[in-house]
Amino acid sequence: MTISLEELQRLMNAMEGENLEFKEARNRYHFNKLLNYCAALANEGGGRVVLGITDRRPRQVIGTGAFSQPERTRLGLIEKLHLRVNVDEVYHPEGRVLVFTVPPRPVGVPIQADGIYWTRRGDSLVPMAEEELREIFNEIGHDFSADFCQGTTLDDLDLEAVENFRKRWIEKSGNTSLERLDWKQLLHDAEAVVDGNVTYAALVLFGTRQALGRHLAQAEVVFEHRSSEASGPAQQRKEYRESFFSFYDDLWNTINLRNDLQYYQDGLFIWDIPTFEERSVREAILNAVSHRDYHLGGSVFVRQYPRYLIIESPGGFPHGITLENILNRQYPRNRRIADLFAKCGLVERSGQGMDLIFEEAIRRGKLPPDFTGTDRYQVNLALHGQVQDSAFVLFLEKISRERNVSFSTQDFLILDQVHRGLPVQDALKLRLPYLLETGVLELTGRGRGARYVLARRFYAITGRKGVYTRMVGLDKETHKALLLKHIRNSKAEGARMEEFQQVLPTLSRFQIVRLLNEMKEAGLILKKGKTRTTRWFPANGGS
Repeated sequence: MTISLEELQRLMNAMEGENLEFKEARNRYHFNKLLNYCAALANEGGGRVVLGITDRRPRQVIGTGAFSQPERTRLGLIEKLHLRVNVDEVYHPEGRVLVFTVPPRPVGVPIQADGIYWTRRGDSLVPMAEEELREIFNEIGHDFSADFCQGTTLDDLDLEAVENFRKRWIEKSGNTSLERLDWKQLLHDAEAVVDGNVTYAALVLFGTRQALGRHLAQAEVVFEHRSSEASGPAQQRKEYRESFFSFYDDLWNTINLRNDLQYYQDGLFIWDIPTFEERSVREAILNAVSHRDYHLGGSVFVRQYPRYLIIESPGGFPHGITLENILNRQYPRNRRIADLFAKCGLVERSGQGMDLIFEEAIRRGKLPPDFTGTDRYQVNLALHGQVQDSAFVLFLEKISRERNVSFSTQDFLILDQVHRGLPVQDALKLRLPYLLETGVLELTGRGRGARYVLARRFYAITGRKGVYTRMVGLDKETHKALLLKHIRNSKAEGARMEEFQQVLPTLSRFQIVRLLNEMKEAGLILKKGKTRTTRWFPANGGS
């Protein structure tokens, strides 16, 4: 590639940041220093090192005498970095400039120079932190749980936990021949043990307390019950440093001891909703165990409060998972553990199961789960247990049963957003026609003033037909009342169109003009002037 003088000027005007580095290098520049900067830029997504230009703004070309054979320098960089670095020699009126263009590192491969993985902190080059390196290595999907745990043997596994797994695997697969397998062969067939080597997955799921203490002490789940958010010791605390298949049921049973029922009535029938749904809680625990980062020393915490449950697991979201795509993208950090869960039916697939958790919450009239407090070092998942609107639950059940329709996770998210008066997310809008067709949603208003509301049936069930009428039928009158109030407040100087658009920002100019004309015809307001000079006044100087 060849950089023109115009492009060079654009580089000079740009902010020096993560992908751009300016060095004066009037006479010479050390190759190793250039090598280190190129490695750092590659680790940060690629960029350019520019020699012969001052680094302080406004930048000036001063010319450089470094690297008289730039092609030789380029080949040296390629040999050291194993990246295709390019170099441009630009002859500016003020002097010679060298521009080294560095591509981004490959996925999952940090770039090193002189045995160090470089990055930048401000104006300085520093070795990459361990956490940054771990994130990069995890990009290629290295499965820690499939690695062999050195120093362990089959004697470090709990046979009772293995039998628990066998029972669940038979129930899920219907393969009764698994009953006759020797337990060692069973684990070999499940790929928990490979050629007699115990994987970390086997240690987490079947390891004895002693073996976990020696080799992977952080693979524990700590349960706490707290009656309030006040600081201090928990009312109950249990530490599960043992094989997962030894404590999984006990953990749920401990949570269920304080799992209150919330009641609502449908005619003569009384329905009850548990504060914590078993499927959601179990799925959240499975997520924490199969997606946590076992390189980090922290434990998984399950904290139960009267009306919500928080599950904290070490390590942020797996690579490629964000809040925006968490419902439709699958990337288990510890695939061998996830696959073993799938074999025995604890999860239906090796994905995250987050869609199930969202559906259960919204179906039961609760707030959706949230991830407040999640960062690159831990995931915080809050499951809300308080039923917000029991009528919403009844409405969904009746619509589903009477019209024989089913709702997807995206449908539930839309219904929740409409129910709580939130705007429907753009990514979900493709499902709106289906919800209108099934009669669960209605569209009211036009143009920019259009909005979605729950169907009239919902308000009839709740005994709030008047609310529905106000939301749908009286919107126009409400808009007129707001316009009239503003006109009366501005009667001395009159009100302008720009002000009306501030009063009703959701309506278009055309919609506002139509409302004003209707009010004028009704004798409520007067219009004076034309086009930009138009002012609106109350009729007869009214107040």
